[in-house]
Amino acid sequence: MSFKKLKFVKPEESDFSTTLKERVNHYFNTNNLSKHGNASMILKTMLMLIMFLAPLVILNTGIVSSKLLLFGLYICSGIGMAGVGMAVMHDANHGSYSKNRNVNKYLGYTMNLIGANANVWKIQHNVLHHTYTNIDGLDDDINAPLFLRFSPNAKRYWVHKFQHFYVWIFYGLSTISWITTKDYIRINRYRKMGFFKKENEFRRELFKLTGWKLFYYSFAIVLPLIMIPIAWWIVLLAFCTMHFITGFITSIIFQVAHVIPTTKFPATGESDLIANDWFIHQLETTCNYSPKSKFFSWLIGGLNFQIEHHLFPNICHVHYRKLSKIVKQTAKEYNLPYLTHKTFASAILGHIKMLHQLGRPQLV
Repeated sequence: MSFKKLKFVKPEESDFSTTLKERVNHYFNTNNLSKHGNASMILKTMLMLIMFLAPLVILNTGIVSSKLLLFGLYICSGIGMAGVGMAVMHDANHGSYSKNRNVNKYLGYTMNLIGANANVWKIQHNVLHHTYTNIDGLDDDINAPLFLRFSPNAKRYWVHKFQHFYVWIFYGLSTISWITTKDYIRINRYRKMGFFKKENEFRRELFKLTGWKLFYYSFAIVLPLIMIPIAWWIVLLAFCTMHFITGFITSIIFQVAHVIPTTKFPATGESDLIANDWFIHQLETTCNYSPKSKFFSWLIGGLNFQIEHHLFPNICHVHYRKLSKIVKQTAKEYNLPYLTHKTFASAILGHIKMLHQLGRPQLV
């Protein structure tokens, strides 16, 4: 399976992207601001890493003998893991955390520290999802297994009519899949698509992928199984609970920004061209939510401002709230959509509605 690259052809009459980029650059220049992270970003990084690692350190000492404390520590670590993924690793692997490439590189490895793989994720997220948002067959965030349907352009099966009921279980299992099989499946598929094609690159990446996973298993579950004086199956259940919470949180945060009734799902034909400005494509396929909640935005790494993130993934999320005013105003001037749910709850309801619609026969 080769990788079919599509090109976005900017309409001659559209200068939206040019105007928007000029205004965003003007904002940073006039306010003498860096597009990268700041002191609050560093503080958040330390807090998220401590929340993820400190409970595991305590568990590895073997002093925990209470089942309630066992689950509490693993759950705390799971929330920290989600925070590291959304608010630290995400910016670093987009190159927006710091202007120093090495800082981005090493903080990007926090993805490996939580059991996944940064280089595989960059292809899945930075290349495929961000470039071809909501395009079936290319956007890996909507390329779901057979029992889930995230696009009206994907084949429908009878089981999909129930997906709005059972999808939540699979969201919870997503990071368990990630730390076990998903990375291996993806790295093999990406090689067939033309990635990892340098000499011995695939073999080296596969070796590093396995090494990082073994390191993660060692401190996240093997040592606790050895050290904690509680039945092994209870420790394993607590570990799985941690991952279920992490997977549930991260899946919902990302999916409600794209798989909703108001976003578009462009279909591709035989042509390698898409007659649309890439910037306009991002507006049409992405939705913000809960824009007024500062704490919620802080907690999830600014991912409630998905429009700003998709338009400017090279800018750190700490700036998205301010940029949203510029993006919204510019979109309004050009009569373009700027999709927003007032609350996170309404975004989830929209996602449920879309899952239900995608399961109905008339959308085949």
